[in-house]
Amino acid sequence: MIYHALRGRYPPTIENGISYGDPFEVLVLTILSAQTTDRSVEAVRPLLLARYPTPAALAAADEAEVAAIVRPTGFYRVKARHIIGAARQITDTFGGEVPATLDGLLSLPGVGKKTANIVLSNAFGIDKGIAVDTHVRRISRLLGLTDESDPEKIEKDLTALFPQEVWGEVNALFVQHGRAVCIAGRPRCDVCPLVPWCRFFKNEGQGKKISTTT
Repeated sequence: MIYHALRGRYPPTIENGISYGDPFEVLVLTILSAQTTDRSVEAVRPLLLARYPTPAALAAADEAEVAAIVRPTGFYRVKARHIIGAARQITDTFGGEVPATLDGLLSLPGVGKKTANIVLSNAFGIDKGIAVDTHVRRISRLLGLTDESDPEKIEKDLTALFPQEVWGEVNALFVQHGRAVCIAGRPRCDVCPLVPWCRFFKNEGQGKKISTTT
């Protein structure tokens, strides 16, 4: 019911977030998206991918030049090192092709479980799990879908609740909902389609406040 309520509120026709391209673009943009806004990523995308359109091109790039391009995304030195390192490993180990397996992606610099899940889903249509970011963590706890804080444990709880065919959509739906309605610190419960299933709302009504930033 939660999935259908969110899908009804945020249908696929609504454009949101980063517009992905081929697997290499998906990987690079997802790494850059950590702890920043989609707008910042989209702002650096044209120049970055025009200058380094392939793993081989990025693998041979000067780190300082890449860092200067991705600076608006924050943590730019680390991100530059990660995307260049990932490009080199893709070129040297995977024949220039982004690996389409969880283990292969996790072997790349800068790629954790969340990034790997997003890349698998958006680049290859493979749903191996649910990417747990700050929105997914916060909203799933408010709803009462999990009491865990560790992303891997949260993912385990969520994959047990949602059918695998929608795992790839859960992250995007929660992100959209977290930005539009269930905003950190000031949730708009009066317009939320998830109120019937929300532990936070029920406890608020009974005077038992749950932190909206957890």
